[in-house]
Amino acid sequence: MLLNPVDAPVAETTLRDVQEAARATALPIHILNASTNSEIDAAFAALVSERADALFVASSNYFHSRRVQLAVLAARYRIPVILPQREFVEAGGFMSYGTDITDSIRQVGIYAGKVLKGAKPADLPVAQSTKFEFVINLQTARSLGIDVPATLLTRADKVIE
Repeated sequence: MLLNPVDAPVAETTLRDVQEAARATALPIHILNASTNSEIDAAFAALVSERADALFVASSNYFHSRRVQLAVLAARYRIPVILPQREFVEAGGFMSYGTDITDSIRQVGIYAGKVLKGAKPADLPVAQSTKFEFVINLQTARSLGIDVPATLLTRADKVIE
């Protein structure tokens, strides 16, 4: 798992959730931290030396801005990468499951509109994303030699051919 320690609250929550899932499934995990380009490069080198089967990249605005670098390194080292947003998969990542960014932005607009119309923010309920999407890049799967089961493809919100 790749975490950005600069995004401490997200990193801590994600780490806790992933460790819990790893215990439940008895899968070993290795935590890698990166908050610079060179640290991302070093993380992939560590993955190769440890013969990792896959990489889960935690949500981070920094990682989102480095999605092409992540996709290029994943392809170079032939590591399936699971990412938090569709844009990662469109850049060449293997698959993603996360919030629909367009829907999230729409929700922010609705919330801001209520405030601009006079609603007091303290009186408004906390809003959070309710729409999630699962995206698979079949081109990446093929290049990695991964046969994605048809049952998984039918569950995907989008399949990139």
